[in-house]
Amino acid sequence: MRVLPYPTPAGKVTFRVTAVKQDQRSLHTSVFSGEERVVALHQVERDDWKSSRIALTATLPMKEIEEGPWSDVAVVAVLTEKATNTRTTAVLRRQGEGGAEWAGRIRLRRADHRSQAELSVTVVATVDGVAGRVIGTSEEKWTVDLTARTPVRRSELQVDEVDFADGPHEWLRAFKDAPWLVETSGDLPTVHVNTGFEGISELLNSGGGPLERGIRDMLAAQIATDVWTAVFHSAVSDLELDADGNPEWPGGWRDAVLNGMLSDVLPGMSGIDALNEIHARRGESSGWNELQPRINYAAARRAKVARNLGTALRVLDMSQRENKA
Repeated sequence: MRVLPYPTPAGKVTFRVTAVKQDQRSLHTSVFSGEERVVALHQVERDDWKSSRIALTATLPMKEIEEGPWSDVAVVAVLTEKATNTRTTAVLRRQGEGGAEWAGRIRLRRADHRSQAELSVTVVATVDGVAGRVIGTSEEKWTVDLTARTPVRRSELQVDEVDFADGPHEWLRAFKDAPWLVETSGDLPTVHVNTGFEGISELLNSGGGPLERGIRDMLAAQIATDVWTAVFHSAVSDLELDADGNPEWPGGWRDAVLNGMLSDVLPGMSGIDALNEIHARRGESSGWNELQPRINYAAARRAKVARNLGTALRVLDMSQRENKA
């Protein structure tokens, strides 16, 4: 939740997708899921579509807004995709006299997007004589997935097992000696596992006995620690600022990373205070080094290093006892 230097309503802003058209054809309601908050545009399995129109209805705490210091209230649907730096907006209209619902449609041009776009709703109004101030944003966002055939949320991490030396990714050849590499530049963070590194792929995909499983879990925990560390740094470095220069919650997987790790990196602070503090320290290069142990700790906690190390040590000790017996 953002803290703004002017009054904002306490009530929630919510919205739902109600219909989807693709090139003027109405699609079946099975292309979107309110429970998953996902629209799967590739369910019709056509690659040559040009645009889609997504109808949505937003619900505002209108009684509170009408009794408060806000005027000229407007509701805007916002569709963004970081990978293509695309941002599209559409104004929603109030439904009926005195109603709390606002409805409209937003257009998605196929040529402007690559993979997944994020759909949200923002409420703006005149406050203290200043027009166009944001007074509310939907906390829950929808994903518009251009490649999905079913409206379900994807995993927030991709694993790519590939030979770094002879595989299809030329840029990985410079890292042919590395057992794995974490990439955070795409829509989702990706762990590239080097199948050319002898034994690593077999170990990660093995069952085996207790000792082998213990080593496998430790290796997986080490990879996970690298992933959490990389995605945290990526999320912090990609923070965008609002009109007042304050960092905004980034949305998508970066939002989940910061929400999950900031409480360990800056314990005792509220989420928004921790976000401001981490942004300030990175920008001023002051106090950032002191945070590194906390970032490593937070990453190791999420990777469950302590639990996996404890299990591996117990298994190793048991194995040694059996060998001596």
